[in-house]
Amino acid sequence: MNANDKKASVMTNYRWIIAALLLFSTTVNYMDRNVIGYLKDYFCDPNGFGWTSTDYSILTSVFTAFYAGFTLIVGFVIDKVGTKLGLAASLIVWSIAGLLSALAGTGLAGQLAARGLFGAGEAGNFPASIKTVAEWFPKKERALATGVFNSGSNVGAMICALIIPPILAAWNPLVGNHLFLGFLHGWQMAFIITSLVGFIWLFFWHKLYASPAEMLKKGKINQAEFDYVNSDDEQPAPATDAPAVETPAKKIPWYQMLTYRQTWSFVMGKFMTDGVWWFLLFWLPTYIKQQFCTGMDPSETKYTVMISTFVVFGIAIIGSVYGGALPMKFINKGWATYKARMTSLLIIGFFPILLLCTQTVATFEGMAGLIAAVAVISIAGAAHQAFSANLFTTVSDMFPKKAVGSVTGIGAAAGGLGGVFVQIMAGRMEDFYRAAGNVSTAYAIMFSVCAFAYLIAWAFMKILVPKYKPIVLD
Repeated sequence: MNANDKKASVMTNYRWIIAALLLFSTTVNYMDRNVIGYLKDYFCDPNGFGWTSTDYSILTSVFTAFYAGFTLIVGFVIDKVGTKLGLAASLIVWSIAGLLSALAGTGLAGQLAARGLFGAGEAGNFPASIKTVAEWFPKKERALATGVFNSGSNVGAMICALIIPPILAAWNPLVGNHLFLGFLHGWQMAFIITSLVGFIWLFFWHKLYASPAEMLKKGKINQAEFDYVNSDDEQPAPATDAPAVETPAKKIPWYQMLTYRQTWSFVMGKFMTDGVWWFLLFWLPTYIKQQFCTGMDPSETKYTVMISTFVVFGIAIIGSVYGGALPMKFINKGWATYKARMTSLLIIGFFPILLLCTQTVATFEGMAGLIAAVAVISIAGAAHQAFSANLFTTVSDMFPKKAVGSVTGIGAAAGGLGGVFVQIMAGRMEDFYRAAGNVSTAYAIMFSVCAFAYLIAWAFMKILVPKYKPIVLD
C-alpha cells in the first residue's frame, strides 16, 4: 500500500468538529438562558425590581411557554431550510432578545416581552442540533455526540456561575460600584455581555459547517468518513467517483408526526423530565442562598452560590457524556439499538430518586449539609443530562432524517410545557411557604416531584413503544 492509499484508508474525523460547533452553540444558549437564575434575588429585592417570587416565576414561565410554542414551528422550518441557516437565525434572534432585556426596564411587562422573544429564538437550538447529529453521525455514535453537545448546557451554566456574580458586584447600584459604563446596572451588563458572545460563534459556524456531501466535495472529509456517517442511513452513500450531491427530501407536515406512537413516546419523555432541568437552572442559586447562606456576609454568600452551582453543573457534564456513551457499550456487545437505549434510560432513571434525601442531608451541621445536598443534586443533574442525551437520540433512531427536526420540535414544545408547570409551581410554593416561615418545605416538595419524573417518563415511553419500530415516510 503506497502512502496515498494508506492516507485514503484512514478515516477523517471531521464530524467531531461539527459536534464541537454544536457544543459551542449550546454553551452560548445556556449562558444566555441561565443569566436569569442569578438575577432573581435582585429582581425580588425591595431595592431592586421589587418583584415577588411569583412575578419571577411568571417571567421564566413566559420564556418557557414561548420556547415551547415556537419549537413546534421552528422544528418544521429547520427541516425545510436546513440546519446551517436555521441554527444561525435562531442564535441571532435570541442574542438580540438578550440585548433587549437590558433595555426593557424594571417593569414586568417589558421584561416579559423581551423574554418571550428570547424563548422564540432559543427554540431553534435543539431541533437544529439533533438534526445535525442525525446528518453527521451513525446511530451508534449519536447518543455520544448528543451527550457532547448537550454538555454545553452545563458549560454555559458553569460560566454563568463564574462571571455573573462578579458582573453584578462590579455594577451594583445598591453599593455604588461601577467599573465603566456607569450608567448601566449589573443586571443590564449581565444580559449584554452574555448576549454578545453568540456573535463570535456565528463566524465559526459560517466558516466550518456544511453537510457531509458538501464537505466531501471540499476535501474536508474523505470517502471513508462519508461512508461511515451514512453507514445506516436510509439513502445509499455516493461512490467515490460520483459527484457528492444530496437528493432533496420530501417535506413532511409536522402535524403528521402526531399520528405516530413514537412521537408521543418522545413527547412524554420530554414533558415529564424537562421541567427538572428548568427548575435547577432558574432556582438552584436561590435555593443555595436561602438554605445555606443565612447569616453570611454578601461576599461569602456570593462565593458559596458560585462554587455550589459550578460544581453541580460541572458534574452534570460527566453524566451527559458518559450517559451518551452507555448505550454504545451495549450496542458494541451486539444489542439492538432500541434495547440498548431503553435499558440505559431505565438505569439512569433510578439515580434522581436520591433527590428525596436532599432536604434531610441539608440539615447536617456546618458545611456537611451544604456538601451533602450539592452532592445529591449533582448526581441528579448528571442523571438528567444522561437521560436527555439518550432521549433526544430516540428520535433519530426511529425517524428518518427529514423528520428529525419536526419531531424534536414537538417534543421540545412538550418539555417546555412541563417546564411552565414546574416554574409556576415553584414560584407559588416559595411565596406560600416563605409567608409561613418555612421556605425549605417548598424545596422539599419540588425535589420530591423531580425524583420520580424519569421513571414515570420511561414507563410512558415503554408503554407507547414496547418494541422498536422505525417510521418509514413516503
